[in-house]
Amino acid sequence: MTLPRADTRVTYPAQTVTGTATVLHVAPRVDAPGTAQQVVLLDESCVHPVDAGWPDQGPDRAMLQHGDAHYPIVDCIVAATDGSALFLGRDIPVSKGTEGWSFVVAHVIEADAVLSAGDTVDLTVDADFRRALSVGHTACHLASLALNRALADRWKKEIRLDGLGQPDFDGAANDASTIRESGSLDSYRLGKSLRKKGFGTDGIAAALPDLEAAITQTITDWLSTDAAVHVERDGELLTDRRSWVCALPEATVRIPCGGTHVSSLGELGQVRVTLTVADVEGTPVLTMETFATPTA
Repeated sequence: MTLPRADTRVTYPAQTVTGTATVLHVAPRVDAPGTAQQVVLLDESCVHPVDAGWPDQGPDRAMLQHGDAHYPIVDCIVAATDGSALFLGRDIPVSKGTEGWSFVVAHVIEADAVLSAGDTVDLTVDADFRRALSVGHTACHLASLALNRALADRWKKEIRLDGLGQPDFDGAANDASTIRESGSLDSYRLGKSLRKKGFGTDGIAAALPDLEAAITQTITDWLSTDAAVHVERDGELLTDRRSWVCALPEATVRIPCGGTHVSSLGELGQVRVTLTVADVEGTPVLTMETFATPTA
């Protein structure tokens, strides 16, 4: 069976939760020993996959239907192929854009499903779960911008600025990010490399309550504007560049992002953050949790 030689077309950036597609390839999953699963590649997908390169937003929950048969999609992963073999997630040996390689959405279903190349299938995404992740992802971007603002006076050297013209602490220090249902979790290393860049860490633990209040108030002010949000993309393929765009009062901000988002800030309802600092193997790590209470 021939593997696809083109990237998957994706529709989830436009908040699509249903779609019809053609099966291009079906094969047993080989990257997870002991599982009886198979991988289905389609020409188009509305299902958001997890990307091993930056796995902040996990996969959608979704169903694949062929005729009267319904198959739960138990995982959805970015994969890559050179036309002769398929590599899933962390097994991908090349970076996106490598000549001769295609990046595809791998829909994982149980091995007893009966599908063949050329079949037409319907996809249905769990819209409530998708919305919860979209709320969490938009709230995460707002929190990162508000965190940059709250920490701006701690920089003693010039560094790269964010979309609002503020020192980009999030870009300089973010170690990991996880999008949750209606929230997020981000960690920032406050080590030597950050201090060499000019960031002052003295007294930051004692300042956490004031920082929390400032970040939450900034986000609250932005939410009150009900500013428009959308995903801007260069094309319809999985590897085409995409950005989160939000018309904040200070400026329209663009942040490179492959995830899903709401249409306006008003959908987030209320958002609050909590901050903690802990020692991790000798390095202080700042953790920011974001919690949204979205509108119905």
